[in-house]
Amino acid sequence: MEIHEMLNFKTLCLAQSKFMQGLCFDRDLKHLMQKDVEMTQKHLTQLTGLYQKIQLQ
Repeated sequence: MEIHEMLNFKTLCLAQSKFMQGLCFDRDLKHLMQKDVEMTQKHLTQLTGLYQKIQLQ
């Protein structure tokens, strides 16, 4: 259940970062937000793999 909650939270963070990135005009801040999006996508991939392993057990 905790991994499921983390997946939901990270998905919401990703959506918010992508949305805010479109509203941002500062180049440096936009670059930082892009890094956050990339890291969040990586974390979601890792959490999804872990979640699938747990469901199989």
